[in-house]
Amino acid sequence: MQGTGVWALRFLLLTLCITPLRRWFGRPAIIRHRRQLGLWMFSYATLHLALFAQAYVGWSAPLLWEELAERPYITVGFAAWALLLPLALTSSRGAQRKLRRRWLQLHRLIYPALVFACLHLWWQVRSDAGEALFYSAVALLLLGLRLYWRINERKRARAA
Repeated sequence: MQGTGVWALRFLLLTLCITPLRRWFGRPAIIRHRRQLGLWMFSYATLHLALFAQAYVGWSAPLLWEELAERPYITVGFAAWALLLPLALTSSRGAQRKLRRRWLQLHRLIYPALVFACLHLWWQVRSDAGEALFYSAVALLLLGLRLYWRINERKRARAA
């Protein structure tokens, strides 16, 4: 089960790497792969959740809610998945056209989902924190880049 969660996080980070790669290397065509990476990420996250539901609670909804209430690492993992669900459901071009500006606002939920996914991983660490540290460092780098770009865009807008 751990493997599916780690692969979901890897695909989440890869999905978020697309924009910096496009900006740095001037390769706009790479953006075409972002949706597919995001859908793979959601597939692995859903498989991770399904394996948990089968192995730990036997598909029992009351037991699932009990686990969610008692174990914070499950709560943040489920919250990450719940934030990603509307992103997967609205990943099509038709949804982009229909939702217009709200689509972009909705898809910014990927950032808190990333934070929750990293917290979920940290709560799972037993002895070797190297993997969690690596993925969290990549996540912080990607979030920091976006924050830096956003601040610079606002400065340029004010100066204009």
